[in-house]
Amino acid sequence: MMRVLQIVSISLCFLLSYSVCVCAADEQAKRPNFIIFLTDDLGWGDLGCYGHPEIKTPHLDAFAKEGVRFTQAYSACGVCSPSRSSILTGRTPYRNGVWRWLPVGNEAHLRESEITAPELLQPLGYETIHSGKWHLNGYFNSPEQPQPDDHGFDWWFATQNNASPTHKDPKNFVRNGEEVGPLEGYSAPLCAEEAVRWLREERDGEKPFYMSLWTHEPHLPIESDPEYMALYDHIENPGIRQHHGNVTQLDAAFGMIMKAVDELGLREDTFVIFTSDNGPEGNGKGDPKNLGSQRNRTWGSTGGLRGRKRDSHEGGIRVPAIVRWPGHVEPGTVSDVPIIGSDLFSTVLGIVDVPLPDDRTIDGVDIRPALAGQSVERPVPLFWRTHIAPTASHAAMRIGDWKIVADQQLQNFQLYKIQKDWQEEHDLASQMPEKLAEMKAKFLEVWNSVEEEGPSEWWRKVPNGGTKKRGGNLSDGTDQTGDFDVVKGGTVAKSELGYLLDARDGEAFAVQKLEVPIQETATYRIRYQSATTSKTRNACFCFGPAAINDRLHKAGTMIGMHRHGAFDGTWANVNIGASKQAEFQPDDLFEAEIKIDLEHGKMYLTIGETTVQHQIPASLDAVHYVGIYAKGTKTEFSKMERVE
Repeated sequence: MMRVLQIVSISLCFLLSYSVCVCAADEQAKRPNFIIFLTDDLGWGDLGCYGHPEIKTPHLDAFAKEGVRFTQAYSACGVCSPSRSSILTGRTPYRNGVWRWLPVGNEAHLRESEITAPELLQPLGYETIHSGKWHLNGYFNSPEQPQPDDHGFDWWFATQNNASPTHKDPKNFVRNGEEVGPLEGYSAPLCAEEAVRWLREERDGEKPFYMSLWTHEPHLPIESDPEYMALYDHIENPGIRQHHGNVTQLDAAFGMIMKAVDELGLREDTFVIFTSDNGPEGNGKGDPKNLGSQRNRTWGSTGGLRGRKRDSHEGGIRVPAIVRWPGHVEPGTVSDVPIIGSDLFSTVLGIVDVPLPDDRTIDGVDIRPALAGQSVERPVPLFWRTHIAPTASHAAMRIGDWKIVADQQLQNFQLYKIQKDWQEEHDLASQMPEKLAEMKAKFLEVWNSVEEEGPSEWWRKVPNGGTKKRGGNLSDGTDQTGDFDVVKGGTVAKSELGYLLDARDGEAFAVQKLEVPIQETATYRIRYQSATTSKTRNACFCFGPAAINDRLHKAGTMIGMHRHGAFDGTWANVNIGASKQAEFQPDDLFEAEIKIDLEHGKMYLTIGETTVQHQIPASLDAVHYVGIYAKGTKTEFSKMERVE
């Protein structure tokens, strides 16, 4: 209720600011439309207008000549869900609660208490649409968490995360809460077609609109239309052809929506921004050992910047950004003023003269001066914190020309003068101790304010809100059954049910090596029950590419927590996996079915009426080991039964 009152209050302030003698219809006609076109994993150097020597992006190259191209634009985070949350709320990700990328089943989500730009525009007569990737909840199209319509979108056509099974003929789109089913075509053009249809057939032409068009391209699993791949036939590597064609594919989708804007006579009244959610995936070298794998399609370019997706160095967070707003932006402008994704919230509200919410910190600012190359004042510095960044570059802050980069423990800091040293080659921390101390003090001030305001119960379950805990070097265990190829951390013996895994000293697993690795799908059934009366009780089926704890994926029951769930790596990651509360007794015998789907990067755990879906890394292209796992307890397991 308080959130609704806040939105109504802000809207009333706007309405009262106009003279009562002005016709409401005339005022409404003066309000511009907004299109936020967001790509996924597009690198700073991936467009022709940003200097890529091969990739063809004719529509975006032309668009850049019609507006302002930013050379120092940033996403709000080095991964996708957090940066998306900031675009809608104007708040840095750990502050608004979307602190990590959100796998299926994760408890973190964009909370209804957050206020989004489309929510504030709706009471002013705006119609709103979201088309494309959503990725702001773990329970998509479910009453368990807010959906796009709960955040201000009248019309939505979306997926939780990636287009599935690939960009070609996706099957997982939902339109306004209804599953669409199999589609024919490629993701970005399909999203653009939906947006065009909405513009032509669904919206009220007398009202202004706010549109989010968020493509899946060029995020894995990449699949490109042969029409666009043909432009790169001279390139031998098929992965490069796929990637480059994928960028051209999203360029074509952008051209499709811009053509519709022109045909409907909306160009002069529409503010359009094109940008990306973070830097490019992979190492920029693909996977030369496996030319047929999806990983061989990660050929995005940082344009020479240091680091890539996930990193708080420039390559992970600096992205393309182009704005066209006829009558307000000089065509062909190039601006080197730093801007960030969270600025879009404040800019949209500034354009329509709506005051910012005053009951929370808004990190973004109105960037209209930057559209003309003029600096902007920032009460809160540019700030980044990425939960799965490399340890040495976990977080960063920029003030003016200075950038500080912090490690995960906030003990070691790097200092760069970023305008000149844009590739971050010269760490000035030891040479300029006074400047470092000044920047460090401000960095910690911002860090602490975010810690105090955000829903830290979500991320403090992981030490320092950091990366997955590593624990691969368990001591050798003992196999008293002769049935397992590798046992680590404990002892496995025969029991009435099948096996007894003693993991009372910590984490333990026992795995069998498969004669034929799983490369597509497989389903296993296993039963288990606790063999102790202690409070700590758990049991998991495990699988992975190697007999190393942090490379095994777990699916089972956290008996002491009354949850069924799945997670990757060590027990320290149990709270950042996917799970669901369940009703059972600690001594119950559980029967679990685990489906491994490598083609779509997912696992499914079903126990009774509860099903938990968990996303597994796209890099997992083969499973060589399956087995049993427990931590700090004794658990009985049946033999594993493969059913398909």
